[in-house]
Amino acid sequence: MSRNSPSQSGVFSSAVDTRVEKFTESISFDHRLYAQDIRGSIAHAEMLADVGVLTQEEALQITTALALIKTEIDNGDFQFDEKLEDVHMNIESALVDRLGDVGRKLHTGRSRNDQVSTDARLWVRDAIDETDRLLKQLQAAFVGRCDADIDIILPAYTHMQRAQPVLAPHYWLAYTEKLQRDRDRLADCRRRVNISSLGTAALAGTTIPIDRENVAQRLGFEGVAANSIDVSSDRDFVLEYAFVLTMIAEHLSVWADEWVLWSSVEFKFIQIPQQFCTGSSIMPQKINPDVCELIRGKSARVIGNLQALLVLIKGLPLAYNRDLQEDKERLFDSVDTVHRSLDLAASIVEGAKLNTESINSRLEDGFLDATTLMEYLIGKGTPQRTAHHQIGSLVATAMEKRCRLAELPLADFMAVNDSLDESVYDVLGVAKAVAAFQSYGSTSPEEVKKQVVRWKEQLELS
Repeated sequence: MSRNSPSQSGVFSSAVDTRVEKFTESISFDHRLYAQDIRGSIAHAEMLADVGVLTQEEALQITTALALIKTEIDNGDFQFDEKLEDVHMNIESALVDRLGDVGRKLHTGRSRNDQVSTDARLWVRDAIDETDRLLKQLQAAFVGRCDADIDIILPAYTHMQRAQPVLAPHYWLAYTEKLQRDRDRLADCRRRVNISSLGTAALAGTTIPIDRENVAQRLGFEGVAANSIDVSSDRDFVLEYAFVLTMIAEHLSVWADEWVLWSSVEFKFIQIPQQFCTGSSIMPQKINPDVCELIRGKSARVIGNLQALLVLIKGLPLAYNRDLQEDKERLFDSVDTVHRSLDLAASIVEGAKLNTESINSRLEDGFLDATTLMEYLIGKGTPQRTAHHQIGSLVATAMEKRCRLAELPLADFMAVNDSLDESVYDVLGVAKAVAAFQSYGSTSPEEVKKQVVRWKEQLELS
């Protein structure tokens, strides 16, 4: 048996089993909340002085000591103790060691329940801001490629079959759009995160005359939580952020998977910078896109973390339950994984090179101009379904003759539609097909250039 746990009161008649100490401790991972915990405690102490619960001198002693503790932790000079359970008790114990009874007054009007909720909200808010910065960095990498790649045409795919030709920047802006939706989701999530929990205490509030708005303002929160029972059990903000991180990981996985394919000999579309590749232990010729593969693979753990968090809260009664301690490792792991992936992705995008010679050598394969030809017929008055059937017949003829649509004689075109003349060749071939696009949001060269300008302005790129 061991001594009493710091969370035990005088009501206990026996000490905590040493195995329980090991099983319940969270300091091994929640020490990452130390800066937020200290920041929240400083705001709480200053508020207690403002309402007269602490003297100004007591508050100054507490805030000064907390600032010194933070400096020690920042510098690696602070020893966290597993027996003190968590980051909150470690810091409070250090404060009491320095100030005695003055330090013991800090916890007035709050509980570890609202304290950990506040710490988590502050940490998530900071993490969201960093996630957004990294997303913007990756967007800038994609947009930064557009001018140099503006004349490069790529085959776009549906069902992994060649479909239509698009400008390379149109591809890059597709990912930029996905990342913007991630940023929009983050901004919306941040609004719900940015609500102060502090002062709701264990679950019912407190009889101490605290000022919750005072603390919220000091911590930069936009408001205070309205129901103390809800606050004690609420981890919606953690799950919502975990979901946004999962969407980001999914988008990164799609991009990474595509570039893994594109870097293969079979595609040979792109060269991934070699500093982000590795070799083989036995095959000397290999240049493996391992970083892209791992970005794709690590999305699985982010998805798994979200699943774990969803299961964690599904059956918990109101209000606080110790189960909620299990959210931190899943949250931290998702943030770390996504942040590292985003940072590496930006460098890969910036340094990759399109293999234009290889791309162009096969660009006319796959009848990428067939849809443009169909729409040319529609423009001449042929109903869409009729035009679709007629162009399908022309593709079959070209396949039989083992040639491209542009290489068919005019007689073949007139055989399926006698309204066709020499002008049909004005829309045939990949370059002409791309030039024919007109709609907003399309791969029209003019539209793509406008979109590039828009994104440069939005991302504040020179």
